[in-house]
Amino acid sequence: MLERLKARWKLKNVWQVVVVLLVFALTGTTVLLIKRPIMLLVSPEGNYPFWFSVLYYILILPVYNLILLIYGFIFGQFSFFWEFEKRFFNRMIGKKVKDIA
Repeated sequence: MLERLKARWKLKNVWQVVVVLLVFALTGTTVLLIKRPIMLLVSPEGNYPFWFSVLYYILILPVYNLILLIYGFIFGQFSFFWEFEKRFFNRMIGKKVKDIA
């Protein structure tokens, strides 16, 4: 499986694949960990208005992507994640791009 990811993402070795997967895992965990304190600021009682949920899901996308780039930088894979982000946002706006991932 790691070899397939290495080929798909055009990475040099399996170690890079492991680092990329680690960055994705850390980013997801970080987003999960910051959600609760943010929600407690909005409503300490636990009653979250619908508008907050919608706003959270809209705003979490750029926050997730920023955290992904930060972790990518920390782990020496910034160029991979920068290209990943460019492809991701081009797909979101419907622009055709050459797919490597």
